[in-house]
Order: sequence, then structure tokens, then C-alpha cells
Amino acid sequence: LLPPKFGILSFVLDSLLSGRVEDAIICPVSTQYDKVIETEGYVTELLGVPKKKENLADFLSGGSNVLSLRLGRVDVRFHEPWSLRGFIDDQISRLSKVPSAIHVDWTDTKNQVVRQKLLRTLGYKVLADINDVSVVMPTALIGTVLLTLRGRGVGRAELIRRVEWLTERVRAKGGRVAHFGNLPLSDVIERGLEVLGKDLVGVVEGLAEPTYYAVDRFQLSFYRNMTIHLFISEALVAAALYTKVKQGGGPAIQDIPYKELRDQVLFLSSLFRGEFIYSGEGLQVNLERTLAGLEADNIIMIERDEQRNITKIGLSDAERAAGRENYDFYCFLIWPFIEASWLAAVSLMGLTPPLGQKDDVWIQVSRAQDSAQFLGKTLYHQGDLSYFEAVNKETLKNSYQRFEEEGIIQVVRSKDSRIPPRLRVSPEWRPRRDEVTGNLTASGKLWDFTEKIASSRREGKNRRDGATVSTRVIRLTDELGQKLWEEAVRGVDGGKKAKGLNAPARLSAEEERVLERSQREKKKRRTLEGRAHL
Repeated sequence: LLPPKFGILSFVLDSLLSGRVEDAIICPVSTQYDKVIETEGYVTELLGVPKKKENLADFLSGGSNVLSLRLGRVDVRFHEPWSLRGFIDDQISRLSKVPSAIHVDWTDTKNQVVRQKLLRTLGYKVLADINDVSVVMPTALIGTVLLTLRGRGVGRAELIRRVEWLTERVRAKGGRVAHFGNLPLSDVIERGLEVLGKDLVGVVEGLAEPTYYAVDRFQLSFYRNMTIHLFISEALVAAALYTKVKQGGGPAIQDIPYKELRDQVLFLSSLFRGEFIYSGEGLQVNLERTLAGLEADNIIMIERDEQRNITKIGLSDAERAAGRENYDFYCFLIWPFIEASWLAAVSLMGLTPPLGQKDDVWIQVSRAQDSAQFLGKTLYHQGDLSYFEAVNKETLKNSYQRFEEEGIIQVVRSKDSRIPPRLRVSPEWRPRRDEVTGNLTASGKLWDFTEKIASSRREGKNRRDGATVSTRVIRLTDELGQKLWEEAVRGVDGGKKAKGLNAPARLSAEEERVLERSQREKKKRRTLEGRAHL
């Protein structure tokens, strides 16, 4: 699911906090479609093409086109309704500084922080409840299987086998699969392929058996995303274990100590906090449950000491004998998101001030994100990025948001709505430059952070990590970053601004004071959140 839309929830929440309304009943609703419409237009927007302004003629022609499509089935499910008043009282009871939601001055700055926390928690609870009642459609099963297999395509028999396996895993995780009466699975898959259409899934005839392949992986990713929330814990563990598996060699070399795995899972789960909804039981409980489940499924083996404490994790012999197909499934689910975060982190390196340049120049956020997307497209076509989905504009925005929360970048938002947000890389995170050449060096806090993400990236016949790749990637991000700096400096010096550049590159005195205060508050919040992980 996309992140919560807080607008209408904010109005509902304020009506209770102000006392105008005694209570409101929340009923989360899940609506699932066999065919997701308008994916092509949405993909175009995510790739950076501005949305075309709508008009009546387009609406009428688009409406007739939609009515003529075969969209398959729609499935609507309702979660059990719950009291918003009860939710607020429960949340506030956990905050010792706010004894009651009644008679509280919510315009007070300190209480506004509590309100924002309530709103955020409410939004993610609604999303979690929608996930709980969501139904996985056959098209989602097919799309997920096609995007989590190695090779160019899959035969009909193998497609049926993997869809059947995925159906069992969905149910084992507490998910629901759309019910299609007594139809055999082969017929259900055939109907699902018809709904998806040949623009998304192609078929090669004239072979020993019909062979299917993903035509548009970007559009199919929307269908994969309908299942990923069920397996996010397993995917994070698989990606953490992959830091050793990718090294190759014998089984002993590919095993990972428990502490290393735990640290990488914590790192990745924190990295994707804006993308996925996690169980509220905490990392330790979630990790132990996930490891136990993967061990029971015979995907991993676990070594324990005499006190039954976990010491080491590795792939099971049975999983190796099966070609790692189930382990790879979990990796394929999370790899596109890892790629996107890596790309976003790499793009920040180019925002390092040139030699001799003061660090008081700020870059427009939208320009930095556009540059990151342009970098991603280049790296993909040069083979240094495995997934074109990684250049997804929304995923890059989420990554930048997480980097801001972690203090990697500083973002200034003006009170003047006409001035867009601006950013810079936090001084302590900036990579160093060679004092002679001025080139960026593959060192420093930001580079180490990027490498930690990269340790879980997919490798394959088309891509290997190495010094040559690092040098090439750093050169590209530096070149693009320098263009952003030149644009910003031209604006500061009174030159002609670049198209779309309409934010002052230097802060006012008031903005500097606000920045300093907000950085102190964020640092304090990160400290508290870091303690809460355990």
C-alpha cells in the first residue's frame, strides 16, 4: 500500500480532539481489483514525465475505453469497525505528559507534536487493518511469481506449481486468496493471464510448452506489491543473509553469525520504515518468529549453543538442492526497494560542495530528486542498476524522507508556500574530496552507509560490485551534482535561473534559526527512536 493519506484523517481526528464530536467509528475497507487500471499512465508519471492536464474530452474518451476493458473481478472486504475515541484514549494513556485528550490545548506547540504522533499512528493503523482484510487476487499471484523467478520466462506447468506454492504461503501467513469456487487452479491462472493481457505478460508459442514472460516489469510490480506486505519479515532476513550468500564458496563461508544478521535486519527495516508496516511487537520478537518459520519451512538452518541461543544461520541443504528457489523468492521481493535506496544514497554524494565552495548553498529538493532519477536511468542502461523500478519517483521521495529523518540530509521548508523545500547533505555525512583533483573519494560516513545498503543488493551475470563500479558511479553522481551546484550558484549570483529553479540558494537569518532548532529536536527524537527499536 502507499503511505497513508493524512488529510481527511486529520479533519476527523481534530473533530474529536476539539470536543466538537464525541466519537467516530472507523471502518477500514479493502478494495482489490483483478486488473489495475491506468497503470501505464501512473508508471509514466513515476518515471518523471509530468502528468498531462486533464480535460473533458480526455475524460469522456478515457471513460469509454475503460468500459470496454476486461477488468476481471472486484473484491471488497470490511474490517471490524472500531472507536476512534477508544483509540485516542489508549494512545494518550501511554504518554505520561498528556493525561487526557479532553481539555488539552492542541494549539500549544508541545501538544502539536503529540497530535502529529497520534495522526501518524492512526494512519498506519488504518493501513494495517486494510492489509489484514485484503484479498490476494490471481493476477497478483501471477505477477508476483513472474517477478520472483530467475531466467527469461516460465513454462505453464512451472507457473502453476509456483502459484500453488505461493497460494499456500499466503494462507500460512494469515492472508486471504480470492475464492473462485471449484475451478481448477489452471483455469484460474488462464483467466488471470487473460485479464493481465499481452501488454504485461507475453507468451511464446511453438515450444515444448507455452512459456510466459514479463513484458512490462514496472507495471507488473503493482501486482507484486499486493503480496509483499505478507512476506516483508522473511524478505528482510533473506536480504540480510544475502550479504554472505553473494560471496559464493562453500556453505560454511555463506553462513552468517546471528549478531551480523540481526544488525543488518535492523538496518534494513529502519531504512524501509516509510515503505512497509511492521508488527508492533518489536524487532527481537519478529526476528525470532521469522527465523523459526523459515527453519520450519526448511529454507534455512540454525545453529544453537548449549543454552539454545542462536549462534549462526545459513541456507539449508534442502534449499540448496532445490536451487534456492524459495529463498530467492524472498530476495526478489525486496531487491527493487534496496536498489532504490542505494540509488538515492549514491545521488546524495554528488551534492557535496566543490573544493573552495562554501557550504551555505542549498539545492532545491525537487531538482535533487530529478537528478537522482536521471542518474538511475543512466546506471540502469549501463548495467550498474539491476531494476528499472528503482528509478520510481515515489520510492526515491520516500528514501529522501528517511534520510532526512536520520539526519543524513537537512531540509528547509519556507513559510512562503511559493518557495519549494531545499536541502543539503549534513556536514558530518559529506564524503571527502581529493585535495588535488577535487574528485569525490569512496570514503566517509555517507559512503559507508551506501556500502551497507549495497551489501544486500543483487549480483548477477550483468553486475558485480567492485572498485571499477564504484569509480564509475561516483564520477557520474559527481558530474550531475556539480550541475545542480552551478544552477544554484548562478541563482545566488544573480544570473539567469535554470528552468524550474525558483528557490533562493541561501537561507535567511530566520530560516537558519528555525533549522538549528529543528535539528536539535530531530536529534533528540532519533535518540528516543533508537532506544525503542529493541
